[in-house]
Amino acid sequence: MKKHEWRETTEEGEVRLATATRHAGKWKLRSRLKSEAEWTEFPVIPLEDLRTLHDLISNKYQRQRAPYEHLLELEALIAAAEQKK
Repeated sequence: MKKHEWRETTEEGEVRLATATRHAGKWKLRSRLKSEAEWTEFPVIPLEDLRTLHDLISNKYQRQRAPYEHLLELEALIAAAEQKK
């Protein structure tokens, strides 16, 4: 299982922690605000988080820390999410 983590600041100024995992060919995302104790799991990854994850994996791929197939999977998920809009 591969795990990718990032943090970002929300519009309200709070820190949001996010963790994406890939296991058995499926991506899962969970996040929480730093002030919260419980994680929120997303059955469908939001488009903005997919884009952030794609950027993260792209940077890791350039450093040879992630396979190219993961980038292709994320690009397909982004395209599918954009079509649903």
